[in-house]
Amino acid sequence: MLITLAIVLIILWALGFLAFHVTSGLIHILLVIALIVIVWRLVTGRPAV
Repeated sequence: MLITLAIVLIILWALGFLAFHVTSGLIHILLVIALIVIVWRLVTGRPAV
């Protein structure tokens, strides 16, 4: 479930940044959190639920 949330956040960030030129600091923080979750899942080897 967390991996799905991370992917959704990355997609929304990309759409917001590229299409609407949103440069809010909060959206970039959410992107970093999403990337950390993805990397953590890959490193620990837990299956995505």
